[in-house]
Amino acid sequence: MKNAKNFYINGAWVSPSQPNDFDVINPSTEEVCETISLGSEADTNAAVAAARASFEAWSQTDKSERIALLKVLSEVYNDRAEEMAQAISLEMGAPQDLARAQQVGAGSWHLGGFLKAMEKFEFDQKFTETEMTLREPIGVCALITPWNWPMNQIVLKVVPALAVGCTTVLKPSEISPLSGILFADFIHEAGFPAGVFNMVNGDGPGVGSQLSAHPEVDMVSFTGSSRAGKLISVAAAETLKRVSLELGGKGANIIFADADEKAVKSGVVRCFRNTGQSCNAPTRMLVERSRYDEAVEQATEMANATVVGPASEEGKHIGPLVSEAQFDKVQGLIEQGIKEGARLVAGGPGRPENLNRGYYCRPTVFADVTPEMEIYKQEIFGPVLSIMPFDDEAHAIALANDTPYGLTNYIQTSDTEKRRRVARRVRSGMVETNGSGFAQGSPFGGYKQSGNGREGGLFGLEEFCEVKAVSAWND
Repeated sequence: MKNAKNFYINGAWVSPSQPNDFDVINPSTEEVCETISLGSEADTNAAVAAARASFEAWSQTDKSERIALLKVLSEVYNDRAEEMAQAISLEMGAPQDLARAQQVGAGSWHLGGFLKAMEKFEFDQKFTETEMTLREPIGVCALITPWNWPMNQIVLKVVPALAVGCTTVLKPSEISPLSGILFADFIHEAGFPAGVFNMVNGDGPGVGSQLSAHPEVDMVSFTGSSRAGKLISVAAAETLKRVSLELGGKGANIIFADADEKAVKSGVVRCFRNTGQSCNAPTRMLVERSRYDEAVEQATEMANATVVGPASEEGKHIGPLVSEAQFDKVQGLIEQGIKEGARLVAGGPGRPENLNRGYYCRPTVFADVTPEMEIYKQEIFGPVLSIMPFDDEAHAIALANDTPYGLTNYIQTSDTEKRRRVARRVRSGMVETNGSGFAQGSPFGGYKQSGNGREGGLFGLEEFCEVKAVSAWND
């Protein structure tokens, strides 16, 4: 890939201040597919300095000018969508269909949502007859994104920050950096002013920590694990910068006895999507007891029918896990589930029989899972589903809320009033009901250890703004 070892700083591709090669592994083959450079503190400082120097001018541009540039970016993004799909498929193992329709599609979807939101976003609002409330860009923003949904998260951070007038430094995941490098090239092609967007590759302990603690960074927006989110919060505390976090999840999928007959099967598909590597995956399936045995059978059937294969292949299948470390983690938790007495009804340890190389995991279903088990508590981040019965509505709510996370819960029932009651009671930032997805611009974010702040649409724009009250505006 062109510029694989370079960083994008102050409107140009530049070499690292010192060599620090890092191999990117194709998870389908376990082979090196590219070599990037990890940044040093000098590279971080250069990127932040460029963002700081460009902030004053960029923050004062007219809203229409920023919208116009974002529209050009949208055109570039859509024109080069296939390049992006292939980069994502190669770096993190998304199969072709998923890479094109959902991985790349998420970026264009959110970009379109922000453009619509910007058209009606009011930076200046009258509070009283004489007082005005101003929304102003917070400043220089460090944007640290994950490997599992690269474009989803890069667009959810970069676009709203630029839209409201912030300047940015992006650190993509070093595990899946190719899409971030390509996105920087899209920004360059779209013609954004120098220094407004910068990108430095690096790992969490290096560039990630440097950005989090940097005195010239006004805000950090991070998506990743809850463990890393806590470390970033501590690092940022010294300068009291704003920290927005989108972290882990352990979503409950509550299936009542009167749910649609496809509820279980669709829940399994949703859990295994992206090889289970989604923070909002419904990984705990809670089924009303009268339907429980049937649900276990259906989930077993769906898991056994799930095809696993290389990301380079076309067709409806799931790909590998992203890395050896992730493979080892998931395998360890599957073994733990067996050891703790959960009933293994599909899948299990090891690779699928037809695959002996690559980080492939067998689609796995555990039944009779209890709250004491690690597979109930931990975010596994693999194609592993835990099923357990509940007795009544109150029991279902208690189980759903029995987790330190609170990102997304799911409810399946034909009873509208019950669905609304339960949606109010479960402690999560999002509640998907009866398989209906969220609208463009809907707020994405969680409660508890799933983080703070919201991404997407008007909510995402507000996230990167400060609010200023001005009295006697009309005097």
